[in-house]
Amino acid sequence: MSPLNLVVVSAGLSQPSSTRLLADRLTEATRQRLAGEREVEVRVVELRDLAVDIAKNLVTGFPSTALREALEAVTEADGVIAVTPIFTASYSGLFKSFFDVIDNTALAGKPVLIAATGGTARHSLALEHALRPLFVYLRALVVPTAVYAASEDWGTGGDALTDGLPARIARASEELVDLILRRPAATKQADAVIPFEQQLAALRP
Repeated sequence: MSPLNLVVVSAGLSQPSSTRLLADRLTEATRQRLAGEREVEVRVVELRDLAVDIAKNLVTGFPSTALREALEAVTEADGVIAVTPIFTASYSGLFKSFFDVIDNTALAGKPVLIAATGGTARHSLALEHALRPLFVYLRALVVPTAVYAASEDWGTGGDALTDGLPARIARASEELVDLILRRPAATKQADAVIPFEQQLAALRP
């Protein structure tokens, strides 16, 4: 059985990045839950490295080789983890621009876990009023639990022995794995070709 492809899109701008840190924790939790079910291959798309390519694509309509490979990885993935910093009460412009250059139908039916980082918990609703509507518009299957990490969630609040962020990461990754494992069977059934003779036989009284 071929391995599952999990693609992680991180829109963090700094190095080190709390957005990338959250993406890594979600990835590891998802990988651990899939370990007993299927082999999984992970690819991380750092939008920071593609910023110029994304801007050029928006004005020319043509992706660079690196951007095209990133777009193909996302559209062909079995599941996507999308993480952005919250700026001015919404996702970053770089994050939105990347998904603007993806075909509108490319993510239809694809399991997506959404997550974000920000300075305070007051911005956490951006997940529900900005990120979730974006992926619903793209007809992706967004997991019910969205994960937000404020500054206070790191350190003692984000410790593995406490509740809070670790519990949300565990719940969201479990929901993503459930959607990923259920998706291939549904896709296979939808793509099944019924022989013409069988269709004719079904019409006979």
